[in-house]
Amino acid sequence: MKIRVSLKTPDALEYAVRTAVARNENVTEDEYEDEKARIMVIAAKWFEYGEYIIVEIDTEAKTCVVIPLM
Repeated sequence: MKIRVSLKTPDALEYAVRTAVARNENVTEDEYEDEKARIMVIAAKWFEYGEYIIVEIDTEAKTCVVIPLM
């Protein structure tokens, strides 16, 4: 059986990206905002409005995958 779950994760993606970029020693202060924006564009394939995401759980295969947005 496959079950689709829609999740709303306000601020979770923004926080994760902000934290990752801040920890990256290769990103200068001037590049910080550009790098955050670049990552958010990539994440948009799976996150709608930066907070909605759909995962699909397959109980037979015992897997869970993120569903790309159409």
